[in-house]
Amino acid sequence: MVNSGVYSGLCAAKLAGKKRMAMLLDPDKFISPHAGDNLDIAIDAGIDYFFIGGSLIANPGLDAFLESIRDRCDIPLVLFPGSFFQLSYRADALLFLSLISGRNPELLIGQHVIAAPFLKLSPLEIISTGYMLIDGGVNTSVQYMSNTAPIPKDKNDIAVSTAIAGEMLGLKALYLEAGSGALNPVSGSMIADVRRAISIPLIVGGGIRSAESAGAAYMAGADLVVVGNALEKDPGLVRDLAAARY
Repeated sequence: MVNSGVYSGLCAAKLAGKKRMAMLLDPDKFISPHAGDNLDIAIDAGIDYFFIGGSLIANPGLDAFLESIRDRCDIPLVLFPGSFFQLSYRADALLFLSLISGRNPELLIGQHVIAAPFLKLSPLEIISTGYMLIDGGVNTSVQYMSNTAPIPKDKNDIAVSTAIAGEMLGLKALYLEAGSGALNPVSGSMIADVRRAISIPLIVGGGIRSAESAGAAYMAGADLVVVGNALEKDPGLVRDLAAARY
């Protein structure tokens, strides 16, 4: 296992003004005959992290999936769990997500209490992350599974106040998420307003389907952009998206 210091690396990149990109992989969807080739494309493009997660995946398939990626590269594998069932020692780090934009206690602290004993004994690097669901123009899987309403896309003030509260609570990173399959990404104005209000790393994902939309997120202040759904249909797009960091 690679102990890469994922969070310290992200913070160092932020201080240096270097942008980072993660490719989100759902093991339940990444099962085509060309899955290995698609991974190689992402590796060659210089993806900084693989985020591993989905709404319904279970541990047995997760372990095997992580091992298959590790056999190919040393890119950090970061768990992006939808529930406490989606945990594995075979990753390098885990985003310990608290859905601070919603009011579902299970996703604010309940699931965390169940997972804590496992994580305390694990070798995983734990990155406490405030997860903020933003309206992306369609009812996404995240919205349905979390049973929470997203922050309206034009309510920058709510997003800013939520982000500030998350940082004051001691969270290490903030994740603005429009949701998988979102029609629209998080707006540049919201990203910029949140960026100005916080000092911790800012992650942005959902609805990013082009180098232009990725570049706009970076320009607005995202430190790390997460892409996934668009790459399931066009794996070659990862090259253009990765180039948007520079």
